[in-house]
Amino acid sequence: MIDRRPFSNALAALLASTTGFPVGRGRMPDSKPPYLLLYSLDGAVSGAPLADENEDASFVYQVTCVSGPDPARPGSTGTVEQAELLADKVKRSILARDASTGQWVTPLTVPGIKVMCREVDVEPGGTNDPGDAIISYVIRFRFNLTPA
Repeated sequence: MIDRRPFSNALAALLASTTGFPVGRGRMPDSKPPYLLLYSLDGAVSGAPLADENEDASFVYQVTCVSGPDPARPGSTGTVEQAELLADKVKRSILARDASTGQWVTPLTVPGIKVMCREVDVEPGGTNDPGDAIISYVIRFRFNLTPA
């Protein structure tokens, strides 16, 4: 059986280290925007996951990129450009491959798990809330995993 928690922790750490932005797991991190929110969504396993330690799993995560006001500019608001910049950094962090080797540029290492596939599951895109000057951009990623 592939446990979700170690994979979620590794994904959150990868996003924080490669984008340079704080990542909250299912809640706002202890910082002001810009930041990323990571939500664990759907999961599926093949076969009998509790009885067979060699079963594969497919996990879906949502990354919400949150843009916000510039603290150095009173009255400023989040921008679509900043939200899209965050989204581009997230996509590069998860999906970028080395052209010569075909390997992912950023390793996602979890003991006992091999990542077979990383892909965009759905990309609803940007939303905004003019009331609080925040703009967000949503992307969902699917990861197909197998025991290492």
